[in-house]
Amino acid sequence: MRLLRMTSGLLVATLVGLGLAACHSGAGRAATAPTNSSSAAAPTTSPATTSPATAYSTTTSPTTTSSVTAPTATTARPSPATQDVRVYLLRGDKLDVAHRSVVATQGIAAAAMAELLAGPTPAETASGLATTVPAGTRLIGIDVAGGTATVDLSGGFASGGGSLSMTARLAQVTFTLTQFPTVTGVVFRLDGQPVTVFGGEGLILDHPANRASFETLTPPILVESPGPGWATQSPVRVTGSANVFEAQFQAEVTDATGAVLARQSIHATSGSGTRGSFDASIAYHLTAGGPATLSVYDTSPKDGSRVDVVQIPLYLLAA
Repeated sequence: MRLLRMTSGLLVATLVGLGLAACHSGAGRAATAPTNSSSAAAPTTSPATTSPATAYSTTTSPTTTSSVTAPTATTARPSPATQDVRVYLLRGDKLDVAHRSVVATQGIAAAAMAELLAGPTPAETASGLATTVPAGTRLIGIDVAGGTATVDLSGGFASGGGSLSMTARLAQVTFTLTQFPTVTGVVFRLDGQPVTVFGGEGLILDHPANRASFETLTPPILVESPGPGWATQSPVRVTGSANVFEAQFQAEVTDATGAVLARQSIHATSGSGTRGSFDASIAYHLTAGGPATLSVYDTSPKDGSRVDVVQIPLYLLAA
């Protein structure tokens, strides 16, 4: 991989010896607005799924449904003046997704970066999410042109941490910006200067970074929507990417008692060593709304057990 020229031994040693010691809990969430920015098209969302501004305040864990409460009119139907953006954090040593509601703006890429640099919220930290982006990193500017986002960050972005931490923070920025259809690659600058060698670990950035550059940090199944605590209507739209055997895995919706409301297979556009995208709709029937859990998982070829499980608490609206 040209983007990150490191030996596999160095990465494994760093993972074993250091883990994510450089992760921050999100203290100092204030982020400085950039001096310039360019707009990026907002990601599309399903009209049958809504993302409350308080998504993470409705649950303390992405694998727990009991704390999800009935949405109010405000949380179930966000104001048209806001929009959802995804912020890519870390769960363990793999990327994961947090959702934020921001004021609608033409500079949506800059708004998403500001949310990333602010770090995890207390509720996100409690749910196990973390960041390797150094606290206090500032967004100086961002420009989107020809499919490439050029992001200028303060020099502190390159401080502290080993090769895993350095790689992870590059991945967090790259995934956060490439959620927008107008961005396919990311070029980094620090304090206005182009970056060709990143950090003391000497990571080579000789071309725009893209999501494929960080496959080792991407979980086998990455669910990008819906987000935790979202109020949803049937069918529940599930999107993301996967790299699993034969590109096939399973999705299941259960109510608060554990009863299965819906179950179906999902097929990604590719698999078995190649990451593909997926966009599936899961229909359910429910006469009264209530908390539920979306479980997405693969099945072990050895014993049929569930592996690579992703669980997201939801509030299902009657259908």
